[in-house]
Amino acid sequence: MDYFNVVFAVSGVETNIFLPPLIAFVISFFTSMGGISGAFMLLPFQMNFLHYTAPSVSGTNQFFNMVAIPSSVWRYVKEKRMVWPLTWAVIIGTLPGVVAGAYLRIEYLPDPKNFKFFVGLVLSYVGIRLLNDVIKQVKNRKDSRIKTASNDPVDLTVSETRFSLKRIEFKFGKDNYSFSFFSIFMLCLVVGIIGGVYGIGGGSIIAPFFVTFFHIPVYAVAGAALMGTFVTSIAGVVVYQILSCFYPTVSVSPDWSLGFLFGIGGFFGMYLGARCQKYVPAYLIKCILCVCVLFVAGGYVWGFISQM
Repeated sequence: MDYFNVVFAVSGVETNIFLPPLIAFVISFFTSMGGISGAFMLLPFQMNFLHYTAPSVSGTNQFFNMVAIPSSVWRYVKEKRMVWPLTWAVIIGTLPGVVAGAYLRIEYLPDPKNFKFFVGLVLSYVGIRLLNDVIKQVKNRKDSRIKTASNDPVDLTVSETRFSLKRIEFKFGKDNYSFSFFSIFMLCLVVGIIGGVYGIGGGSIIAPFFVTFFHIPVYAVAGAALMGTFVTSIAGVVVYQILSCFYPTVSVSPDWSLGFLFGIGGFFGMYLGARCQKYVPAYLIKCILCVCVLFVAGGYVWGFISQM
């Protein structure tokens, strides 16, 4: 097995060359169904298992998003399941947040222990609300599997979309949804800052917030969240690369080789996840979101407590 070990120059990580794409494939397959790119779970993996803790891990994670996400976005667009008004709101809100978060990560949070604790508490709250929602759905037996071709299929296509700086409106299936642009923008801005600090892309954790606070169907959230993550990750990578010129003594620039290996696995995992999503009951997708959120939140909170 040593023949397959490789050392990455930027990060200093030494690992089996097949491990990053394999891990990324498995994680991305499940998380992409709920609109999470996989970077959400890959960051703890890199920091805790690969011991990659330098600020450049954030840029590396965002480069993973750039490589991995296009396959799933293409699938959602092809199946007419991309909610473009929600996508524009995610991009407009999270983009400035990601830029600000990248700067905060390098300048003030090279070891962001206290901020992790705060984020852990916020994510714990979101995860608990998601869990409560899942329990209610299971008890009421409101969710069922998407019907097969022998029955009338459930309509998951997007139509009648409207976008303005006042309202965001769209029709998903037979239901109409309308939201204040300002409320969506403010949520995306805050989440974008958090995503920029940790290098997971601004939209990577927006999906659970949309499902929890705005009660948007998880089927409608996924494509918009992933597209937003893709665009903001491009900005994040550019910012980290530029900032590396001003911090020559700190590892800031992404590890392109490691990010690409993760991205290749994520590319195929996300495509399959997007293709299979409509066949998976909504409560199961919410369970995936819940596990992802609580896993990361628990790690942040416990890490803070254990170092006290």
